[in-house]
Parts: sequence; structure tokens; C-alpha cells
Amino acid sequence: MTIETRLFYHELHIYEVCGGERETINLDHIGKKIKEMRLRKKLTQQQVADECGISKSMLSKIENGQTASAIATLSKICDALEVPLSWVLEEKPEQDLVLLPKAKRPSKIGDENMGYSYELLANRSQYTGIEPTIVHVTPKDMNLREESYTHSQDEFIFILEGAIYLFYDGEKHFMEKGDSAYFQGSKPHLFIPVNNDGAQVLTFFISNPIET
Repeated sequence: MTIETRLFYHELHIYEVCGGERETINLDHIGKKIKEMRLRKKLTQQQVADECGISKSMLSKIENGQTASAIATLSKICDALEVPLSWVLEEKPEQDLVLLPKAKRPSKIGDENMGYSYELLANRSQYTGIEPTIVHVTPKDMNLREESYTHSQDEFIFILEGAIYLFYDGEKHFMEKGDSAYFQGSKPHLFIPVNNDGAQVLTFFISNPIET
């Protein structure tokens, strides 16, 4: 059975008709998400528009919630921004408060080959680009990791328990409980265990701030 879908524009809303049911989608909400993600990825309106085959003025109107667009166009924009269409269309707002009891937290992920395991403390927001974790550094005699890591985010760490050597960009720094550091993840780094007691490190992965 074919489900007919039509898009109508009225008072800055898209009315999506599916099998006779009508759902209202706020264009301001969609536009804000698109603009936030474009700025986070440091793309210009012209760059995104060219990739999607639309005009810069059309993209500007979409971002400002001034016009409706076909789902196919929104899909192309999402592909250019590397986000799912469902996230852009999702009406659920970013939550001000997200509680995650310890009992409901996912189990630790990782093994000796990684040099650590970790617990995700919250789902990363695509708006804020912050991902908090607790890193459990593998005890010295069990740790098989020698190769350093790199990634695109900045990183903030705070030693909760134990001690580590922070290897960063060719230098080794001793850190113990209560110490903290902030560094660019794009440079080689590694948490090296000091002893067989292991260590726990509160870590925030932080995407580059939005440039306006």
C-alpha cells in the first residue's frame, strides 16, 4: 500500500500528511538545528548549498525558518552535514537535565589492547559536542598499549583515583588524584599507568566551539 506524503507551507510550519494523519513540524526548530551543525562543522552556507544543489539564499531561508522545503532537500542537507534526517526532524528539544543513575549506565567498554576501558556518563549532545566519560586506566602489568591516540576533539581530564603519566606530544607528565589538564586531542597522547593499582580519570571530549 502506497502512503502519499505531501508538504504544505503555512505559518512557518510543514504539514506532513501520511495516510490522512497530519503532523506539525516547526520550521524554526529545523532551521536552528541545521545552522548550529553547519557552524560547528565550519562550513559556509555557500559550501553546503553547492553540495546540495540549491541556492545560498534558499539555504539561508531554511536556516531562518522562513520557508518550507521538500524532504529530499532536507535529506541532501543532512548528508552534507553528516547528520541523520531523523535528528533534524525530531521535535524533541535538547534536554536541560539528563539524569543517568549508575545502575543504568552501560558497562565498561574496552580491553587491555586499548590500554583502558571507559564508562559513558551521558549521551553526547549534537548541539554542545561534549562527551563526559570515566576512563579506567588498565593496571601496569596488564596494559598492552604503547601506541598513542589522536582525535579531533579537545580533551579535559581530572584524576579521580590513582595516578598516571600523561604522555602528550612527546613529553611525559606525572598526574595524581586531584590533578587536571586540558589539551588538544589532535596531538599524540596516552594515559600510561604508574603502577598496578590502575587509575580512574574523568574525561570530557569537547568538539571545537561554534564560530559565529
